[in-house]
Amino acid sequence: MSSDSIRERGASAVVERKFQYRQLLFLAYQSLGFLFGDLSLSPLYVYQSIFSGRLKHVLNEDAIFGAFSLIFWTLSIISLLKYALIMLSADDNGEGGVVALYSQLCRSAKLCLLPNHQASDEELSTYRKPGSSNGSTPSSPLKRFIEKHKNTKMALLIFVLLGACMAICVGALMPAISVLSSVEGLKIEAKITNKSMMSCISCVLLIGLFVMQHRGSYKVAFVFPPVIILWLVTIFMIGIYNIIKWNPRVYQALSPYYVYKFFMLTGKDGWTNLGGVFLCVTGTEAMFADLGYYRQTPVRVTFCCIIYPCLVLQYMGQAAFLSKNLSAVPISFYASIPDVLFWPVFVVSALAVIVASQAVIASTFSVVQQCHAFECFPRVKAVHSRRWIPGQTYIPEINWILMIISLAVTFGLEDKNRIGYAYGIAYLILVFVTTCLTSLVIILVWHQSPIIALAFALFFGSIEIIFLSSYCTKIPRGGWIPLVLSAVFMFVMYVWHYGSRKKYLLDMHDKISMRSILGLGPSLGIVRVPGMGLIYTELATGVPASFSHFLTNLPAFYQVVVFVCVKTVPVPCVPHEERYLIGRIGPKSFRMYRCIVRNGYKDVYSHENDFENDLVMSIAEFIQLEAEGASGNAEGSVDGRMAVVRTSGKFGTRLLMSESSAFEERNNINLPGALTVTSSKSPTLKRLQAMYEQESPELNTGRRIRFELQNVIYKDPRVKEELMELVEAKRIGAAYVIGHSHVKAKWNSSFIKKFAINLYSFLRKNCRSPAVGLNIPQISLIKVGMNYHV
Repeated sequence: MSSDSIRERGASAVVERKFQYRQLLFLAYQSLGFLFGDLSLSPLYVYQSIFSGRLKHVLNEDAIFGAFSLIFWTLSIISLLKYALIMLSADDNGEGGVVALYSQLCRSAKLCLLPNHQASDEELSTYRKPGSSNGSTPSSPLKRFIEKHKNTKMALLIFVLLGACMAICVGALMPAISVLSSVEGLKIEAKITNKSMMSCISCVLLIGLFVMQHRGSYKVAFVFPPVIILWLVTIFMIGIYNIIKWNPRVYQALSPYYVYKFFMLTGKDGWTNLGGVFLCVTGTEAMFADLGYYRQTPVRVTFCCIIYPCLVLQYMGQAAFLSKNLSAVPISFYASIPDVLFWPVFVVSALAVIVASQAVIASTFSVVQQCHAFECFPRVKAVHSRRWIPGQTYIPEINWILMIISLAVTFGLEDKNRIGYAYGIAYLILVFVTTCLTSLVIILVWHQSPIIALAFALFFGSIEIIFLSSYCTKIPRGGWIPLVLSAVFMFVMYVWHYGSRKKYLLDMHDKISMRSILGLGPSLGIVRVPGMGLIYTELATGVPASFSHFLTNLPAFYQVVVFVCVKTVPVPCVPHEERYLIGRIGPKSFRMYRCIVRNGYKDVYSHENDFENDLVMSIAEFIQLEAEGASGNAEGSVDGRMAVVRTSGKFGTRLLMSESSAFEERNNINLPGALTVTSSKSPTLKRLQAMYEQESPELNTGRRIRFELQNVIYKDPRVKEELMELVEAKRIGAAYVIGHSHVKAKWNSSFIKKFAINLYSFLRKNCRSPAVGLNIPQISLIKVGMNYHV
């Protein structure tokens, strides 16, 4: 090898390494604005919450130092050790959060209660983490126990929903406590001491906060990282200033001995107010829950090198200040700011609160979307924009619900400490759920010894239970709020999942047998008219009863029939080339196909422009692969008669595709070298279409995708005939058939079941329809009424 080639390789390696470093720094910079805002705001209210109630009368230097020692070790154990060093490795192909942990468990053990799993799902490239073994691993006794008992699966799902509900409560309570804590600085300079006035100012800011989310916070998202960076620099400098000026000996409180002295001084009252210490780690869960927008290394580096030192020095500085100014505990943060810097710091804190609140609210939307993907949340409107961070969602209904809760809590309690109790309980339960699920992941996903999982659960779980026991005394003083809210949310979510599962099982029971389909012959005993009919069903196998119901009332259907099933696979995302699973129903002469659209729980389902085209291309590829005798070993994975055809090397070359106007399509202007397919539309139908297009000018100006057969010789002439029928059906147009379901409980059902099913039916009627959620064009929609008695 020549020296020149060696130098070239060395230079390219250096360039690649520089690019990786730049990317790491950029992601670390972004994470400051969207992951750590909530955590960095904790110094606004932690000391006030600790020294509330009876501890107001136990104020001396040792008590202050003991409180700081508790804060330091809690921050080190929960935030640094548990999350930054351990939890970030429990990701699901880069995604984090309670739903991501549950998804990993569903893939490792048969935990899903909806029986729509297929063997081909396990062949997805994202089904296993990169580097993990595809070979079978010995089944653990815990896995066999969970898979065998349905009640255990149900209990695990309810436990996951509890964590998701607490995440929603955090989205409502975090803006309330942060805004109220921020405006409390007005007590010092503006001399506003009236609680009602403070609450009114906070409510006005909260309304503006949620309206900004509605109008599109992504428009100003570029300023989020600079604001948090400015805030971190501010609290870092103030912390150092207070340490040097007031009490340099505060570093001694890093010793855990001061924790012992704190409880010796405060006794039972110290344990009662221990929940205030936990507020120093609220916001840490975002580091794991929103991991999907970034990567492990940038997040870990950012926390360890920037966030953790800034927070420790800030808490240490406040402790140094309070040790010499004991009366300033109720407004410790703002009181510790030098007078000349008060208003600049006040403005920066207000901006940081806005940024942190926007990120927490956006994280709540993500949790709701993921729960909906697992059929655990009613259908809601989800708005996606390319200008947002990829994967972020805005849900208007949830935004207004969170705003109402935040306003009610702020105006109803008018007390930062009481809101802190509610916020702390919600976050603590969420953290505890994460600990328990991670213990299961260690056994079932990582295949580690149960002793390691038990040690993890006992070490971190015992600490969290100690904090939770302290919060139990605060339930009457505001701690009941997240418990009541989560109970309401969890009841609705469980009822939705219960109703969806019952409906799916009834669909499975009532599906049409293949013997009945084959007995009808190629015409299906009806009139087959030109065109394509897309029948949406939740079933991944079999023919739904809605198809038979449609034919009973209207004995005519389209020449090409495609049963479309949109389902969620327990993976974060499904690559586009693996998304469509294509198969055939019955003999070739029936012209009946099945398309299963597989999405991950973070995927955005949308086919406004490309779905029909992708579907036609995929079916054409399947037809020709089938004719060529391709099997799963040759051209892709096959599940029975289903195949992932987009992995074929010839995909996209079988048909000629071009854009055409409505005029060209109406007059059959063909591509050069393409095989002409004559339209089968009658003159009357053509005149009706022309009249409709004149009434709808936007249809004439739009561009349409047009397919043509290549002029090639096929070994089997029936393949050419089938492809021509497919292209002609696409040219004529597609109709979307979807079931319009009305679900009722059986007359002999118990009262609880009737109540649950009636609530599920009410939610189905008043939530967004499936057609809207699937982006089905209304002009091509046909609804089939179906009654379900479950």
